[in-house]
Amino acid sequence: MAIQIGDKLPSFKATKQDGTAFDSQEVNQKPVVIYFYPKDFTPGCTTQACSFRDAYQDFQDLGAEVIGISGDSASSHQNFQQKYKLPFILLSDADRKLRRLFGVPTALFGLLPGRVTYVFDAKGFCIYIFDSMSAKNHIERALKAIQKAK
Repeated sequence: MAIQIGDKLPSFKATKQDGTAFDSQEVNQKPVVIYFYPKDFTPGCTTQACSFRDAYQDFQDLGAEVIGISGDSASSHQNFQQKYKLPFILLSDADRKLRRLFGVPTALFGLLPGRVTYVFDAKGFCIYIFDSMSAKNHIERALKAIQKAK
């Protein structure tokens, strides 16, 4: 069952890019943008990650956290983060449990993991979902959703 507008942020645990554990409870009480992307180091995903990086201070100014999730390993995420100086958390979803938990669809006839951005308000409710394989517009739309929720 896919997450819908109005749903609560599900409780989950995952591994961060530095190999440490992440618990979704860490982002309670603040807005959070969780974006699922297909793969580290691919052109669209790199563009998207760097765009979130470039706007990260805007999200921080609104009290929001940004979290990127893909099926890559923590070490791949760490290399990706270091190469592009990404200031936000990247979570490994190698077993695709988080994709299933959020209900992220696949693209291109099921060949590619989907690209979906979810925005949750400070109370943990989903206020915006943007599903597009295009790496453009995810950042701008997520930022607008958080600004509207303030």
